[in-house]
Amino acid sequence: MIQYISSYIANVLPDQGWNLLALAWFVISVRGYQAYAIRASKNKDSLAGVLHAYRQRWMTRMIAREMRMADIGAVANLERYVTLFASSSLLILAGLVTLIGRTDDVVHIVHDIPLLPPQSSLEWQFKLFFLTLMFVYAFFKFTWSLRQYGFASVMISSAPVVLGDISEHKDLMDHVNRSAKILSMAANNFNFGLRAYYYSLAVLTWSLHPLVFMASTSVVVYILYTREFNSSSLAELKGSNDSKNRKTLVDYHLI
Repeated sequence: MIQYISSYIANVLPDQGWNLLALAWFVISVRGYQAYAIRASKNKDSLAGVLHAYRQRWMTRMIAREMRMADIGAVANLERYVTLFASSSLLILAGLVTLIGRTDDVVHIVHDIPLLPPQSSLEWQFKLFFLTLMFVYAFFKFTWSLRQYGFASVMISSAPVVLGDISEHKDLMDHVNRSAKILSMAANNFNFGLRAYYYSLAVLTWSLHPLVFMASTSVVVYILYTREFNSSSLAELKGSNDSKNRKTLVDYHLI
C-alpha cells in the first residue's frame, strides 16, 4: 500500500511546481483564516459571538416557558437546513467518486473545452480526490451538527420550569449556558461544513490554472472574513444585543 502511494505521488509530482504552490497556498489560507477567526472572535464582534449571546437569551427565556413546542420547533427547523446540506454532500460525493473512476473519460471530454489547459489523467484524479476529501469533511461536519442539535433538544426538554429571575440560581444558569453552548457548537459545525462548500468553489478553478486557484482562494477567504466580521447582518444583530455577553465568549469555537 505504501509503495503504491509512493509511486502514485512520484508520478504526480514531477513538473507540478505551480500546482504544489497553489495547494500550499490553499492550505495556508484555509488554516490561517480559521486560526485568525478563532483568535479575533475573542476580541472583536463576530457573527458567531453575537449569535451565541442571542442563544443565551433564548435559553434564559425558555426556562420560564412550560410549553416549549416553539423552542423544539425552532431547533427542528435548524436541523432541516443541516439535513439538506448533508444529503447534498452525499450526492456530490457519489458524483465525484464516479468521476475518479472514469478520469480517462474526463480527460477526453474536457480536451476540447477552450479555457482548460491540457492535463493528464493523474492530475485530474488528484484534483478530484482532493475535492472528494473536502466534501467528506463537510458531510461529517453536517452530521455532527445534526447530532448536536439533537442534544440541544434533549437539554431544552429536560430543563425545569422556573418563573422570575434566575440569574442568582447557579444550577439553572449553568443549564442555560450549557444549552446555549451546545446550540452554538452545532451552528459552528454547520458553518465549517458551509465553508467547505465555499472552498470547493475555489478548488474548481484549479482546472483553469494554479494561479486562478490561488486568486479564487484569496477571494473566498476575503468573502468569509467580511461576512463574519464586517457584514451588514452583523451590524444589525449587534445593534440590539448585550456587548458584555459578547465579550465574555472565549471558547465557543471548540468542537
